[in-house]
Amino acid sequence: MRKVTRVVASLASSLLAHGSPASVTVTKHAFTTMSVPKNLQNLQEKSLPSEIVKWGSLGFFRTSRFASGFTPLQLKPLDSIMDLERAKDRSAEDLTSIWDDYHLGRGHIGASMKAKLYHLLEHRAADCRYFVIPLWRESGYTTMFLQVQMPHMIITGLEDYKARGTQASPYFTVTYYKEFAETKDIVLIRGDVVFTSKLTDAEAKWLLETAQSFYLNDARYKLVERFNKETREFEFKDVLRALEMPIL
Repeated sequence: MRKVTRVVASLASSLLAHGSPASVTVTKHAFTTMSVPKNLQNLQEKSLPSEIVKWGSLGFFRTSRFASGFTPLQLKPLDSIMDLERAKDRSAEDLTSIWDDYHLGRGHIGASMKAKLYHLLEHRAADCRYFVIPLWRESGYTTMFLQVQMPHMIITGLEDYKARGTQASPYFTVTYYKEFAETKDIVLIRGDVVFTSKLTDAEAKWLLETAQSFYLNDARYKLVERFNKETREFEFKDVLRALEMPIL
């Protein structure tokens, strides 16, 4: 427990030592919300559950090999996944159902949230871009490092980030689509598990929900603020308590 606390504190200090999170420089190979493996751009040609969702538009395939060497990749447009013209005539409930069904069992995570919650998440993430989340496995936990730069989130292992720094490969990437925020009051969410050897789909889903809870819940967000702004006051065991995990 003490070792993890020292690592987390050291990471927070190094991230914030050169100014505000918004000023952190991102390089070509940086662990950043715009850095995704170039070789993950191959499209999968599979039939889809609705005429609204386009063919061959999953965007990523997954690998169990831990890769390195990343180049920036532009956001995959929603209109390359979904027929936006047809979607305009569907209700918010229909769209979220189609979105969830489309991603189910395809190695991706589909979710959605109300526009108001997304705007709160966006506002808070702009001020606090980093956090750490323990992922429970068997009799212990693995600490994950979260970076948020909306409309993206990226998660990797803390130990990998500590060892590789800006060369660290993401385990899990998340993209938020705001196209229906004003007209239907929903934001669609897509998650991609990049390395199945590092993270299961169930773990990725839990990490997405947990990461969002730390930014949207007022009490939990205080821990995020402390990690980003008051590094010396941050205690990793407070995160464990918030998640009702044992302090090992």
